Amino acid sequence: MTEIEWWDYEDSDELANAVAGDIQFVIESALDARGSAVIALAGGKTPFAAYEKLAQAKLDWKKVTIIPGDERIVKLGDPLSNVTALAKIFLPKGARVKPIVPEAMSDYKAAGRSADALMQDLHWPLDFCLLGMGGDGHTASIFPGPDYDEALSGPKERRALGVMPDPLPPEAPLARVTLSAAAIASSKALMIMITGDAKKKVLEQAIEQGPSSSYPIGRVLAEVELPVDVHWAP
Repeated sequence: MTEIEWWDYEDSDELANAVAGDIQFVIESALDARGSAVIALAGGKTPFAAYEKLAQAKLDWKKVTIIPGDERIVKLGDPLSNVTALAKIFLPKGARVKPIVPEAMSDYKAAGRSADALMQDLHWPLDFCLLGMGGDGHTASIFPGPDYDEALSGPKERRALGVMPDPLPPEAPLARVTLSAAAIASSKALMIMITGDAKKKVLEQAIEQGPSSSYPIGRVLAEVELPVDVHWAP
């Protein structure tokens, strides 16, 4: 059973400060140990206050590589592009912010194969992975749909794949590329950041259900062997 440690905060600002501080510590540890760091960061609205705070840290950013943990298959610069949002914050600091979908492809499976090839060029395993979670229990872009089993149980060496959620999320009805459950589980440090009572209840239920969870995040966490920190605020 994955060891889960919950960290509860009074408000979103306190949450953002704590998450930024923890990510900074992981990056500093990787830089000290290896001289470089490779991290995957979640998209969505919740973590960006933490990213803004993290970007103020005095780090050797040019030795830090950042990828999105998942990406909608859109052109760079699109408002729905996770890497575009990350680049706006971290590129001015000198970090390497690498897209996992360098171009919008009509074949989402091909986009996934391209992303997996890009991942093979990175130092592995990831030093850190930050996960968010949707109200439906999805994490990264591991959604129910035709690619669900492959994302959860595909070859261990596959780091990324293309997925077509079914049903498509109304706020972004697009195919995506996501890190696989195996890639997430192999990370040296793993953190979940969520807000709101509803999501807290979903995550608690997903953890309790374990490997048979009806929620994607429950299935992913069942594969994880290292302790996981959950950071939550109302």
